[in-house]
Amino acid sequence: QVQLVESGGGLVQAGGSLRLSCAASGRTFSSYVMGWFRQAPGKEREFVAAISWSGSSTYNADSVKGRFTISRDNAKNTVYLQMNSLKPEDTAVYYCAAHPPGTRDFGSWGQGTQVTVSS
Repeated sequence: QVQLVESGGGLVQAGGSLRLSCAASGRTFSSYVMGWFRQAPGKEREFVAAISWSGSSTYNADSVKGRFTISRDNAKNTVYLQMNSLKPEDTAVYYCAAHPPGTRDFGSWGQGTQVTVSS
């Protein structure tokens, strides 16, 4: 399995920006679909964004469309989540996840990074 380590979370005021990074181990990173999920206190984990192995296709939850952008650098084994125009409701622990080819779901998860947006 690929090992994932997120970074870049923190405290930001509403309207501000943050960029999350997720560094992956292993030689097969470039073959994985990668995704970002989040979980707010008392709520279930929800999908935020995903990106194809080549980076040519991206998918975003309606709640973040136009504000968040997912990208990847396969040479650096890293996936990013650029978050702009942050809102207090974006406060959550953000998780990076890897979806290996030929499988039905995201099978590897990072430990998460906290994002807190103050009003």
